Amino acid sequence: MVEVHQKIPSPRLKDFASDIRDELEKAGLSKRIKLGAKIAITVGSRGIAQLPEIMAAVVEEVKKVGGEPFLITAMGSHGGATPEGQIEVLRSLGVTQESVGAPILATMEVDFIGRLDNGNPVYVDRNALKADGIIVVGRVKPHTDFKDQIESGLMKMMVIGLGKQRGAEMIHRFKSEGFHRLLPQAARLIMKKAPIILGLAIVENAWHQIAIIKAVKPENFEREEMELLTKAKGLLGRLPFKEIDVLIVGEIGKEISGTGMDTNVTGKFWLPGEHDPLAPNIKRIVVLDLTEGTHGNAIGIGLADITTQKLVSKIDYQAMFVNVLTSGNTITGKTPVFLPNDRDAITMALHVCGDISPQKAKVVRIKNTQELERIWISESLYQTVKADTELQKKLEIKGEPREMQFDVLGTLAR
Repeated sequence: MVEVHQKIPSPRLKDFASDIRDELEKAGLSKRIKLGAKIAITVGSRGIAQLPEIMAAVVEEVKKVGGEPFLITAMGSHGGATPEGQIEVLRSLGVTQESVGAPILATMEVDFIGRLDNGNPVYVDRNALKADGIIVVGRVKPHTDFKDQIESGLMKMMVIGLGKQRGAEMIHRFKSEGFHRLLPQAARLIMKKAPIILGLAIVENAWHQIAIIKAVKPENFEREEMELLTKAKGLLGRLPFKEIDVLIVGEIGKEISGTGMDTNVTGKFWLPGEHDPLAPNIKRIVVLDLTEGTHGNAIGIGLADITTQKLVSKIDYQAMFVNVLTSGNTITGKTPVFLPNDRDAITMALHVCGDISPQKAKVVRIKNTQELERIWISESLYQTVKADTELQKKLEIKGEPREMQFDVLGTLAR
């Protein structure tokens, strides 16, 4: 394998706290909050860059204009669909009452606010509905299950985040229709019925750094989110090859992607008919481990072909099954073939690729689907890069080919 570094455009904000302050001021925060108003601020379970600092900055601005802010957990069924589990998820992300300067209200209690055209009910967090105003904070990014003009962002945060497990179940139960048609419809209903006063949208670059901060008025949520999603797709990190025999993924986790590993990177979508034309064609995926931050939730492992005993031993099946069943599928929670160690898993992935000699196999190794600057490629892909001037513009080769190193237990050297 040969270490290579990808050259991916990575615009970033140097002082995001100042940008948050400026954006909220431009959006008229002071005119939307009366003195003493109780303001609910959503916080989710995604590993957004600088999340504690972002939440603290929003809290501070609300206090400055006379509001009384509090955070509400907006993460669907994550954390095992329990208040305690969701508080623990936030704690692992560095979000606590002390770090943000405001209380955090975690509950799975929701209230009915109306029905969609198909008769399905829409729910919103009870504490949020009792507040004088709600500020929706969320990251806009390509979704891991479907492709459309609205994917992950403020609209989804309202429907699935504020909707808790019931909101998540309602959308996911209808599979593609739920994502493509019902999610935007439910978000529009929530904006009519709930006291949404502003949104704060975050877009990250390929290095998981804040690239864009945008305060959005409720009436502009849908239009602004479409525009931001287009920008987010342009900043997404990708694998530089269209055909890969084996992809070795060092770790998966909920804080990396909603499906453990980003399907926009791997091209492995669980919903029929969904695809990303820019994603590669990968024959086999082998996953070696879970992140500590995923707390045993191995959702997405079902999209791998082979894994390790080490990973399987870390799975919290209760947390994973709640997440999987709420999402309306069982595929992402299925356990693939697992072998005693990394070496055996990688060897078997090569073996089940078909009639391909290991020496000629197109193999790519990544730490996870979020960190794609530093990757390793096999000798065959190394030769491809050396012969392709366009690839040479995107990739910087670091050193010469060398054998993968394993310890005596068969664990791949990181």
